[in-house]
Amino acid sequence: MIKTASEALIECPLEEVFRFVAENFVLNYPRWSPEVRDLEALTDGPFQVGWIGRQVRFDHDRWSDSQFRVSVFEPGRQLTLEGITDTYRIDYRFEPIETRTQVSFVLELEIAPTLRPFEQMVQQAAQNTGDRMMSNLKWLIEEELTPPASEPPDGR
Repeated sequence: MIKTASEALIECPLEEVFRFVAENFVLNYPRWSPEVRDLEALTDGPFQVGWIGRQVRFDHDRWSDSQFRVSVFEPGRQLTLEGITDTYRIDYRFEPIETRTQVSFVLELEIAPTLRPFEQMVQQAAQNTGDRMMSNLKWLIEEELTPPASEPPDGR
């Protein structure tokens, strides 16, 4: 089992960050994780505990197709996804820090026995992907949800 963790301090209130990440997951996840080539809901209705989705990813020259389930959905606090067809767990945690939001991302992934000799390389690749995803998430949210700084009234 490999485990990676990444964080981002986002210049946006918690409610907006949680809405972007969790409530609008199907729309936004492929945007901050460009490895996701296809994402679809397999469950009708809102994104909540028990909701099932399917993702097709292209990571490091390898295609994967997996189903996952929302196992934790605590508004403003936590979103956890667990693999159904593959063994993984993805956990997002949200913490308000004044007017900003700290988002923590943890990935736990069971790797195939054939990849165990390469476990350190897989660990590093997963860490790099997690770091890049959190950087993308921060940029997207701040670009789209943070109002531009206002100019002084005299235009200076």
